[in-house]
Amino acid sequence: MGIALIWSVIAILVRWIFSKRRGAISYDSSDQTALYIRMLGACVIFKQLFSRDVRVRSQVGFEPERRGSHPYLGVDFRTLHSHAELVGSIPARRIRRLFSFQRHLLTSRLLRGTPHLSPLHFLDEDYCGQAKCMLEKVGSWNFDIFLFDRLTNGNSLISLTLYLLTHYGLIELFQLDMVKVRRFLVLVQEDYHNHNPYHNSVHAADVTQAMHCYLKEPKLAKSLTSCDVLLGLLAAATHDLDHPGVNQPFLVKTNHYLAALYRNTSVLENHHWRSAVGLLRETELFSHLPTEDSLNMERQLGSLILATDISRQNEYLSKFRTHLDQEDLCLGNTSHRHFVLQMALKCADICNPCRPWELSKQWSEKVTEEFFHQGDIEKKHKLEVSPLCDSETNSIADVQIGFMTYVVEPLFAEWARFSDTRLSQTMLGHLCLNKASWNAMQPEEAEGEQAAATEEPSSRALPQGSQEC
Repeated sequence: MGIALIWSVIAILVRWIFSKRRGAISYDSSDQTALYIRMLGACVIFKQLFSRDVRVRSQVGFEPERRGSHPYLGVDFRTLHSHAELVGSIPARRIRRLFSFQRHLLTSRLLRGTPHLSPLHFLDEDYCGQAKCMLEKVGSWNFDIFLFDRLTNGNSLISLTLYLLTHYGLIELFQLDMVKVRRFLVLVQEDYHNHNPYHNSVHAADVTQAMHCYLKEPKLAKSLTSCDVLLGLLAAATHDLDHPGVNQPFLVKTNHYLAALYRNTSVLENHHWRSAVGLLRETELFSHLPTEDSLNMERQLGSLILATDISRQNEYLSKFRTHLDQEDLCLGNTSHRHFVLQMALKCADICNPCRPWELSKQWSEKVTEEFFHQGDIEKKHKLEVSPLCDSETNSIADVQIGFMTYVVEPLFAEWARFSDTRLSQTMLGHLCLNKASWNAMQPEEAEGEQAAATEEPSSRALPQGSQEC
């Protein structure tokens, strides 16, 4: 009787943990076994229940240590970039949840043709109306994803991707179940860590919007198939799924289980892809398609997401440049079309420096904040600080100028050769202006740092009441 009761409690706990979705799913290399990352949460609870000697360090952002692993392996990435001040904003979060739930009820009632009775619908309709107006201009390169995310109550990825799937007629064409589509997108957005300053669902929405802009370019619009467009949008929406907020070198040097699983090769990109596959299978989004077709979609999705590995940038760029030099890109060829789609996703992923300054500057600050936070963790645990992650030796301007010069400019110069359009010239123009703006800020940053370093010694050197000449 006692054992049966224990197993009943365990079953209830597992169902509760799954309902909370404590992480994403990642399939191993043989696609036979699912590694439920969210089960890590269950392990913690079970150990607390059935073991008297458990060292749980959840308050400082760590999970219990695992035998044979690096002590930093257990970093809980869900709280890695959270701040203490967030605790005081619980009422605000509850208000946002209230509006989100009320908005969900409003949408459901509208779909059923049932009038809404709550007086809050006036506020909701106002925000929904503004978001709808923005979606009508979703093809604009000046699209403000931060404003759109606020208008959609933090649901920019769901709203934008669902709109684009409908805009291209993909839901009807592929006979996708709308309930499954919405559930898939909700789970995708939930599996982004919104405590990450940069790698969060807003970044995914921004990349998806950029991908839409590229899909409209004349060369692509007249050549890509509906399947290509569907894959491009899904890859953009899921390309950083369940991103932990740290880079691959950090995972490798801390012996993280994902690094071991993917043998230190494209660790994050493999995890993003397998997590996306997990959600596709969990929601059965393509279950109505022939098995071979759905498996082929998963493989092509993986090929697109793996192309975003920044460590393989030169490999893809050299191949792209060779095709352009030899003028042998044939978009009637399936493999060539897929390669161009890979390059489009690579551009969309790092297009922030090519946005207008007001948007580009915000993204620059967010990505640098994430870098520096990783560097602080590495210093705290006496690890070698990763390049660009040391806030004491790098500034936002330094990081951005180097990134623009060595990564962004070469890629977008080749993209402009391939697609010499107004959009390409606009992106290069913004890139040039933004780089000049960061260059202009460098002397100010250097002077600010120098003044901070010399202010205290100089004040001690001067007698009280004296003045400097």
